[in-house]
Amino acid sequence: MTATTVQPGQIAEGGAIRRMRGWMANPWGQTRFLWVFAWLFAIWSIVPVALAIMFSFNAGRSRSTWQGFSTRWYWSDPRSVVNDESLLAALGQSLRLAAITMLIATPIGVALAIGLARWRGRGAKPAAFLMTLPLVTPEIVMGVSLFLVFGYLYDFIPFGTPAQALGHITFTISFVVIIVRGRLFAIGRDYEEAAMDLGASQWGAIRRVLLPMLSPAIFASLAIAFALSIDDFVISMFLTSDASSMTVPVKLYSAIRNAPPPSLNALASIMLAVTVLAVSVATIVMKRGKKRTGEGGSAMETLVQMEI
Repeated sequence: MTATTVQPGQIAEGGAIRRMRGWMANPWGQTRFLWVFAWLFAIWSIVPVALAIMFSFNAGRSRSTWQGFSTRWYWSDPRSVVNDESLLAALGQSLRLAAITMLIATPIGVALAIGLARWRGRGAKPAAFLMTLPLVTPEIVMGVSLFLVFGYLYDFIPFGTPAQALGHITFTISFVVIIVRGRLFAIGRDYEEAAMDLGASQWGAIRRVLLPMLSPAIFASLAIAFALSIDDFVISMFLTSDASSMTVPVKLYSAIRNAPPPSLNALASIMLAVTVLAVSVATIVMKRGKKRTGEGGSAMETLVQMEI
């Protein structure tokens, strides 16, 4: 009879495997604390927003005592969003800046992401670092810097909508680059190479293969650019010229100290609804885009479907 020597590593490995099997058999028991923590954090984040929305439907002027349900602060009251020209102007300015930022920052960011992903020279890494620098720069620093730039260096650009749009585009491009580059790394270069093997030029491969496959990331970038711009406060405030260029966040900040009516809650609720709608539409389009581009199939199958 021979004795079998058991190594310590084998014992540890066996125990780890048993624990893994136990976790797979009952994952809820092992992650219950994480689920509870996630729900508590979600409730902590959503409750203040829900309260602000609720008091936008308050029948009375109070923003702390519920006095019945009413939509007066949206359109019927003389100080409602529809009847208050200053609130309508702020909402229009926010939507205008968000649309300009979305339509300009996204194409520039997509082009920069493709260029940085395909760049193999010495300056590729420094350029990528400079592109992501606005992500880690405090927004107050960005706002002061843009104020000094437009006030003393590029003084031919007036404060207000032109300066605000350029400021929003400046800090939004980096977010677009990050989103699109992540999608580029997931796709790889197989599709482009297969397209060029089938006779497509480099630009044709980008236009007919790469850009359609990037459509989910492009629509996500549109939604992110819109949400970042419509929610921005610091840069919008530093680059505001007068009351006509006030955005919704700046208007809320300037009016909150003077016992404002619940119409400000209604204005914030409208802005929130527009943002959620934009993100929802982008999510739906992203899912349809993934199905249309045939993710999960081979590069050749996708190219044949596109009739290249």
